[in-house]
Order: sequence, then structure tokens, then C-alpha cells
Amino acid sequence: MMKQRSILSVSGSIVFTLALFGIAAGSTAAAAEIKLLCAVALQPAMDVLIPDFENTSGHKVTVAYGNAGAIADRFKQGEAADLVINAAPLMEQLGAQGKVIAGDHITIAKVGVSAFVRKGAANPDMSSADAFKRSILAAKSIIYPDPAGGGASGIYMASLLERLGIAAEMRSKTKLSPSAKVLYASVASGDVEIGFNQISEVLAQPTVEFAGALPSAIQNYTNFAPGIVTTSNQTEAARALVTFLTSRAAKAVLQAKGFE
Repeated sequence: MMKQRSILSVSGSIVFTLALFGIAAGSTAAAAEIKLLCAVALQPAMDVLIPDFENTSGHKVTVAYGNAGAIADRFKQGEAADLVINAAPLMEQLGAQGKVIAGDHITIAKVGVSAFVRKGAANPDMSSADAFKRSILAAKSIIYPDPAGGGASGIYMASLLERLGIAAEMRSKTKLSPSAKVLYASVASGDVEIGFNQISEVLAQPTVEFAGALPSAIQNYTNFAPGIVTTSNQTEAARALVTFLTSRAAKAVLQAKGFE
């Protein structure tokens, strides 16, 4: 109940903030339809933020989600969009290619990687890098998104095991998930002991239990940046959405959903 009240309070403050900025319903010359391609890690926050933006601006936003690599590929292959929000390095590539308007290196939010377990199961020790290493070596199995799919957390976890020098030991106990559904179901059912994914996505999953962020010494953050598509006919509306997503009130929602 307290969490619900907190979200409602934050949502109300967004409306107030937008009113101060003059982004109220009817203040724009004409309502626009914006197509947004967005990294799926942001979805838990976007599910709250987009309806507020639509209600206060009069614009309509259609959102298509996917992991970072998939979103980049879909856009490069010609999927229509007015605005893309994705991992910052991928957005920099699109900017260099002239596919999105080069901005001021705006960051919408950043998110780290966390562990999760079956509800009621013991949490792994995440107090330090050494404790983390001991915990996963002792685990019967772990799972994270298949790096081949282009997801930031899967790519990082594979590199982390290599960096810790335990990739070979963990190979027989490591499962690579082809989808979010398989990722969480495997841990929720007890088939896999520990799962890993970005914090925002784990916190949004009611079927598993958040077990803590990776220790700071081995944490990895993904920064998400926006880019207005150069061929878009809705440049001003897309810019209004970016302004909204970087407002103080929007940041409060992002923080409540596990972002920094």
C-alpha cells in the first residue's frame, strides 16, 4: 500500500511539474503521434511515465520494446520511429551515422545488474566481489540472458565470469536464457538457483525475489540515452517527451523503479 501511495504521489508531482513547464494538455499546437523504440530495461518506469506524458501533453506515444542489441538492429533495418532510447554507446553510433540528431549527451537513466532467486530461497552473499565469487561457485546453477541476443546484462555477466577467472568452472552450471520468460521461470520453479539481469527488470518481476545488486567493485551500469530520429516528422513532440523524461519528477519515478 505504501509503495502504491508513493507511485501515485510521484505521478501527481509529474503533472504539477509539467504544468510549471507549460507542457499542459492543449498547450501544444497540435497533438502528435510519437513512435518510440525503447530498451526493455526502461519498461517498468515507462509504464508509469508514458501515460502521464500523454495526459499532460495531448500527444500519443506508441512504444516498442526490446533488448539493447535488438532495438539497435531493428532500427538499422528500417523499423520506423520518431525517438529511440537505448544504451548510450549504441546511440552514439547512430548519432555518428547521422541516423539520430546529435544531442548534448543526455542520459535518461542508468541501471546496474542484480541477482535474483526463487521466492523464499536464501540469497547469495553479495557483500563483496570475493563473497560474490564464492557464492556463485557454490551455486548448483546460474542463468543470465544469452549474450548473443545483445542484452547488456548478459554480455556483461559473460565477461565478468571471464574476468574473475571462473568461466571454465562455471560453464557446466551456466544456462543462457533466450528470453525473459525463460529467465524468470527457470529461477521461480527452482530449476536454476541464481539468475542475473538488470535491476529494473528484476524489481518488476513478481515471480522471483530480488537478491541484491552486484558489489560495487564489479558492478556495471548501462546508461540509456535518447536520440530523435533525423527523418521524423514529429521532432518537436519527440523533444517534448525527452524534456519530460529528464524532469525532476520523472527522475523520481525512475529511482523508484531501480534506476540511478
